[in-house]
Amino acid sequence: MFADREDAGRRLADLLDEEEIEADLVLGIPRGGLPVAREVADRLRAPLDVVVASKVGAPGNPELALGAVAGDGSAWWNDDLVTYLNVGDDYLEREREREAKVAREKVSMYRGGDPLPDVEGKRVVVVDDGVATGATARACLRQVVSGGAAHVVLAVPVGPPNTIDELRAECDEVSTIDSPEAFGAVGAFYRDFSQVTDEEAAAYLD
Repeated sequence: MFADREDAGRRLADLLDEEEIEADLVLGIPRGGLPVAREVADRLRAPLDVVVASKVGAPGNPELALGAVAGDGSAWWNDDLVTYLNVGDDYLEREREREAKVAREKVSMYRGGDPLPDVEGKRVVVVDDGVATGATARACLRQVVSGGAAHVVLAVPVGPPNTIDELRAECDEVSTIDSPEAFGAVGAFYRDFSQVTDEEAAAYLD
């Protein structure tokens, strides 16, 4: 159990230290990933920036991720879930366009420019406050990998074992503190999981 996101960030930084992970750049996933990433970036003595993606929810269940749209407009879909729920192409395209707009707005707010900082040839650590389905993390990792990063690590305090295993295929390493079989939601592993506003998240970049 983590006290809050800053506590999770400090403990994640301890783990990365133990694993001798080095970084040229740390990228936090807004919004909740920024407080965690700030602690990691400070410990690794690396600059902090953001990588953005927006989750696409299932019809009638927005918390169930069908996929995610990255800050560059590219989309990743959970094809098995899309097929299982029999979600039509019209819904997917409509939601992709809507979430692409959300992602662009986030990029504009946090970075004011390109969807991604220059990652080519760099050792990059991508940080979030936890993963459930991993849709957002996957879309973010694919941006970083396609940007030419030399080595990509996903660092998250907690996530279910199956998601963590799947995400290992998207990057060079995954570092996580806790990966319990009995997993409900990320917030269940925090005493304080208060919502982080965009303004609060952006302040961690200062």
